[in-house]
Amino acid sequence: MEISVNFLENLRLEAKFDDFTVITDQPIRYKGDGSAPSPFDYFLASSALCAAYFVRVYCLARDIPTENIRLSQNNIVDPENRYNQIFKIQVELPEDISEKDRQGILRSIDRCTVKKVIQTGPDFQIETVENLAEDAQALLMVEPDAEHQTFIEGKDLPLEQTIANMTKTLADLGMKIEIASWRNIVPHVWSLHIRDATSPMCFTNGKGATKESALCSALGEFIERLSCNFFYNDQFFGEEIANAGFVHYPNEKWFPLQDDDALPEGILDDYTRAIYDPEGELGGSNLIDTNSGRADRGICSLPFVRQSDGETVYFPSNLIENLFLSNGMSAGNTLAEAQVQCLSEIFERAVKKQILEQEIALPDVPKATLQKYPEILEGIEELEKQGFPILVKDASLGGQFPVMCVTLMNPRTGGVFASFGAHPSLHVALERSLTELMQGRSFEGLNDVPPPTFNSLELTEPHNFVEHFIDSTGVVSWRFFSAKSDYEFVEWDFSGNHADTNQTEAERLFAILEEMGKEVYLATYDDLGASACRILVPGYSEVYPVEDLIWDNTNKALDYREDILNLHRLDDEALADLVERLEESQIDNYETIITLIGVEFDENTVWGQLTVLELKILIYLALGRHEEALELVEAFLQYNDNTVERGLFYRAVQAVLEIELGEDLALQDYRYNLERMFGKATMDAVVGSVDGSVRFHGLTPTNMQLEGLDKHLRLIESYKKLHAARAASVKA
Repeated sequence: MEISVNFLENLRLEAKFDDFTVITDQPIRYKGDGSAPSPFDYFLASSALCAAYFVRVYCLARDIPTENIRLSQNNIVDPENRYNQIFKIQVELPEDISEKDRQGILRSIDRCTVKKVIQTGPDFQIETVENLAEDAQALLMVEPDAEHQTFIEGKDLPLEQTIANMTKTLADLGMKIEIASWRNIVPHVWSLHIRDATSPMCFTNGKGATKESALCSALGEFIERLSCNFFYNDQFFGEEIANAGFVHYPNEKWFPLQDDDALPEGILDDYTRAIYDPEGELGGSNLIDTNSGRADRGICSLPFVRQSDGETVYFPSNLIENLFLSNGMSAGNTLAEAQVQCLSEIFERAVKKQILEQEIALPDVPKATLQKYPEILEGIEELEKQGFPILVKDASLGGQFPVMCVTLMNPRTGGVFASFGAHPSLHVALERSLTELMQGRSFEGLNDVPPPTFNSLELTEPHNFVEHFIDSTGVVSWRFFSAKSDYEFVEWDFSGNHADTNQTEAERLFAILEEMGKEVYLATYDDLGASACRILVPGYSEVYPVEDLIWDNTNKALDYREDILNLHRLDDEALADLVERLEESQIDNYETIITLIGVEFDENTVWGQLTVLELKILIYLALGRHEEALELVEAFLQYNDNTVERGLFYRAVQAVLEIELGEDLALQDYRYNLERMFGKATMDAVVGSVDGSVRFHGLTPTNMQLEGLDKHLRLIESYKKLHAARAASVKA
């Protein structure tokens, strides 16, 4: 994690990381102002808070109340060496907690991350650099070893060389990559979380049988998402990029909107139009891209090569971002390697969806087959030792597809987690199923997986597939566990048998889609210095339903973005128009403004928690339309998941509105006790909001230049690095 420090007045310091700011000071006796804890005080508090966090996690997992649990820490200083200290953590537990849980709580404290880092002894490396902002040296813990070369199935280069190449690609782009966390709680199952230190919203997860293969996975995914712009999906690029010569890629093409809103000629082809516009309802306005919002330029479309005949077909960028998410994108040492990975994931998700929706019972993988892969078997056996029964299934549907499945059952909660993996090699597909199962997860995290169901409607709900796509935590059918399988086990193999393995495997995977009668469209990207591609298989690889292009398109942001960002500058007429459009729309009241307009706010601010419902309330208050405001306040309080402070603000608003609307009530009669209940500062804000002297309490002013929105501006700065690299590649 990158922590940037600013020097404030006197001895005050400001540390910024992620969306947080921490202020430190020194006591007056050390010539400070005593306005905040010292850095060392924060250090001491961190270990106590970390210990308490692990106690809380343990108790939550077992429904143990923590109201009467107390924890404290004292540091005992050696009088002869003040740097030699004992951290004494004491915990007071209620008598009704069992001896087993008492020991469990103590063991949970022992897991404290701060404690473990101190005990291990961090290595401090201190250096000067020419420019912090330009120092893009990767912050990675795994250094390439020139003396060793580790080859694994699926990679055209050794892991060490792959890591070095991808690290250099990212460093050349100015991306400062840091590892936020590692996990290895099961033998031969590694995972990690990496992110851009200057824009933490750009992150990926990696998984593998070793730490090197997991790091390769995370770096490859990071590059694929840069190459395909996925980190910036649905986000406003800002006016500078929106007005640039190109928005997404130099080879993009803009198709002007038609007067009758018909789809312009040159967009899509007959095959895809039949899929995406079967009823003739799709209009050109549905395809304006969210990122630029430049309806005056038309429809931004990206070129893809149709694999059946090599023809170029233009796909609206809006259509891709609305329907495909990250499905069908990959990066690799070579284009063929990337294609194999890309096609494997497409099959994994499509077959998974078929199995879930058709409630298919899969055959078990025989023990004799598993014994061929002792490292995988060791990981499975460790999970079973931890109390999680594991089912290993052949998901190839009778040898048709290169897909495997590892399913975990949690007897503690009745939950089930079905993890799928795909690759032309059965071994690799099986390994990916297992590593995906535990990617970024703790044993406690497995308590959150949902139970199976016999409700077929719940299984076929589009949202269920989206949940499975995002983190595999959707619902699975009980029929999946039948001992009577719908297919026979097949020990399949789609892998190549000679030096050009990835090329052979890619051809075999493309051939499966061709036999299915599917058209395949391919875009390749090498302008960032790495081989990456995106593959679309219309009618097969979409994540969201096609209907979303009309009924839930992300470019609805364009109807509201400018007005909401200029909220404080709107007059009453414009405010009334905005709230009327929001009321007439079918937008969920609990959708966040972040999602609605494609702008990232700091989640620790009121903007960051703001929903459509709360925005309506604030507008009605500003307009003095108290009856409408009161009705929505009651709905807000009924389903409020905002902060406690914000909930109390609206509780006070409700009281004041009811007084104002009551015929025999006067606010002055209640003001004293309302201030005792909610505090004077809150009541001043509430009364001001109701009488119109305070507008949009808690929302700081911003505008289309995104002033004050550091989180989103960091995201745009990240994208500008890609934009500049693409522009430079064209000039070269």
